[in-house]
Amino acid sequence: MKKIAIFDIDYTITKRETLMEFFKYSIKKDFKNIKFLPRALYCGIMYGIKRYDEKKVKEKFLKFIDGTEEKELGYIVENFYKESLSNILYKDALKMIKKLKNEGFDIYLISASPEFYINKFYDIKEVDKVIGTKFSFEDGKFIRKMDGENCKGEEKVRRLKEFLEKENIDVDFKESYMFSDSLSDKPLLDLVGKPYLINYKKNHEIEILKWK
Repeated sequence: MKKIAIFDIDYTITKRETLMEFFKYSIKKDFKNIKFLPRALYCGIMYGIKRYDEKKVKEKFLKFIDGTEEKELGYIVENFYKESLSNILYKDALKMIKKLKNEGFDIYLISASPEFYINKFYDIKEVDKVIGTKFSFEDGKFIRKMDGENCKGEEKVRRLKEFLEKENIDVDFKESYMFSDSLSDKPLLDLVGKPYLINYKKNHEIEILKWK
């Protein structure tokens, strides 16, 4: 049976929230995208007052890349990873990934962030699988339509088990790890025998690791 080490992404292996970093990067590269800032703020407010769920927030927020050709989006993502995303990784997270890979664990990154850019984390040679929120493309262009559900909470467990079943992978969950900054990942934290909270600010029965 395989042993796996699962890592959330935002605020777990990265110091900042990656979707907002992607938006900031888009403004840096084309200042005209600043016009989408009021939309971003509005989405945040609507989510805060529970008028929008996370699925609707993401679909509306991603207006700034709506209609982008898939090839062009791939080019943008490539440079986003090189110039921004790779620079906000916790060194301690990378050390843990390398340590556990050397100990024979498969490394899985599972996040609610969009797959179209977190797939760049395959550039970390130790990473075996990336699972994130899927978005649709039509006629070779990005559209702001989520393909399936937002990959959060129980959906992360469902997506993981779906992948394992499809690939006929048997996992020893009691000997497996899960790292997350948030209790929104409790379904995954409860799934494994070795759960850890990262930089969690309150006391908790789950062991807390401080990463820099």
